[in-house]
Amino acid sequence: MFVEARYKKPVFIGKYVLKLPSRVGLVTTVQFIGQIKEIKLQLEKEGKKVFLGKGKHTKYKSQVLGCDVQSAISVSDKVDAFFYIGSGMFHPTAISLKTKKDVFTFNPLTNKFNKVDRKEAEKINKRKKGALIKFLSSKEIGVIVTTKPGQEQLKEAFELKNKFKDKNFYFLIFNTIDFCQLENFPFIECFVNTACHRIALDDSIKINKAIINLEDI
Repeated sequence: MFVEARYKKPVFIGKYVLKLPSRVGLVTTVQFIGQIKEIKLQLEKEGKKVFLGKGKHTKYKSQVLGCDVQSAISVSDKVDAFFYIGSGMFHPTAISLKTKKDVFTFNPLTNKFNKVDRKEAEKINKRKKGALIKFLSSKEIGVIVTTKPGQEQLKEAFELKNKFKDKNFYFLIFNTIDFCQLENFPFIECFVNTACHRIALDDSIKINKAIINLEDI
């Protein structure tokens, strides 16, 4: 069961509006979605043109959910940059990677304004390229699959066998992925992740082998 929890205090951007470019895509999480219209007005009063996109799996305009940043991608060609309202760097970094646009952030909990470092995003891209090279040069491939609804991609995982017939694929199926269990397969040269994209980004240090997301193949 997912219960929406909303931030009740007013979100005031203040002087930071002036640091934004003229055309911005506004994105946030469900905690702040109830204030998105007011935030949009604050930006427009300072002459900004604001765009609100919509994702396939999201309920509201401008909402980002988990690894789904489609609301940003849907307006990417109309904006100079994105403005993310929320805490943490996972969502804004994902938006930066997917759209290759600048992402500014404002955290209503701390009132801090920042800009995503494109160099950090490029480091992630380089790591992805390295994992892809390892995948292409490896023969023994472990494919991580979850049974969680919304993340399960068993059918797509099996398609790898048809696309790369020169490789041996081993399908490792979990509900919640236990990284320690992956050590039981020392012959595997590279892992393909078909579960949450964040695993290959944030949890790769828990795995002593290269790991790449299915979509990056």
